[in-house]
Amino acid sequence: MTASNGGDPILEVRDASVQFEMDRGTSTVLNAVDIDVGRREILGVVGESGSGKSMLANVMLDAVEDSGRTTGQVWYHPKDGESVDVLDLSSSELQRLRWEEISMVFQGALSSFNPTMAIRGHFEETLEAHGYDMTAGMRRARELLSDLYLDPDRVLDSYPHELSGGMSQRALIALSLVLEPNVLVMDEPTAALDLLMQRSILSLLSDLKEKYELTVVFITHDLPLVAGLADRLAVIYAFELLEVGPVEELVRTSAHPYTEALLQAVPNLNASLETMRPISGSAPDPVNIPSGCTYAPRCPLADEQCRAQEPPFHDVTENHESACFHWEAVVEGSDSDAVTSGGDR
Repeated sequence: MTASNGGDPILEVRDASVQFEMDRGTSTVLNAVDIDVGRREILGVVGESGSGKSMLANVMLDAVEDSGRTTGQVWYHPKDGESVDVLDLSSSELQRLRWEEISMVFQGALSSFNPTMAIRGHFEETLEAHGYDMTAGMRRARELLSDLYLDPDRVLDSYPHELSGGMSQRALIALSLVLEPNVLVMDEPTAALDLLMQRSILSLLSDLKEKYELTVVFITHDLPLVAGLADRLAVIYAFELLEVGPVEELVRTSAHPYTEALLQAVPNLNASLETMRPISGSAPDPVNIPSGCTYAPRCPLADEQCRAQEPPFHDVTENHESACFHWEAVVEGSDSDAVTSGGDR
């Protein structure tokens, strides 16, 4: 099974798993994930903290810690040139791919910048490390900073601590794009920012995607935040993919009980607290993942089949898939007003 947008994929993740050996057993933090990322689409990957979202992001760049064991394949298809399996590249090939082809933005810009180096130095160091023309590269850096509504002279001459959280995060986005990558993977890039700045950065990302013909993978726990940005959503729970589909369709007609529970747990200023329904129970231990459907212990629809068998993916519509035996019942009960594009309920 492949969760796909039906278009031209730039990334194909196949049977991707990550395991760590611990004193108390093997910890599986990503479990046989298959997904395609379409060229020039924005894919939102959502789920609770600890669900495996960040691990999927790391797998896309073969950036899992050395103590982890990564299996599977991550095929990258450049527009011009041969396709490569990211997990099979040498160290030098991987160094070139990260930044030049696939770049990543982490949560918390201050932890990504060297506090003893001005922002200009970070751009120059990156350009020099990859053998890029410094004059052309810094010209692009200035253009990117301007695109992100920053004053290039002020930002380039500043140290990281001299910038606000929103400014430093935008500077980090500019740095991630200075080598003209095709894919931008963003791991909770706005989690530390206030709501107004989050919305502002997402709007700028949409503009950057169009101007520079980017593909974006946006990792977040905040479903309504990414609903206003993404073309498709992929829902992860307990280190597995549970549902993938076009954002409007998945949000208005979810086909998995976990997605529905996420939607119902979203805070809403226009509704009373009584209408919110937190998800009962807790996510499974990665050392002791339950058999059958991993969501069964928390699911109100779970029956013996769910507890005994792992559900296959079912086609809800042409590009919408759900790994649930009871997906039709979920669709029938979906609240069409759960979340609209942009995050209102």
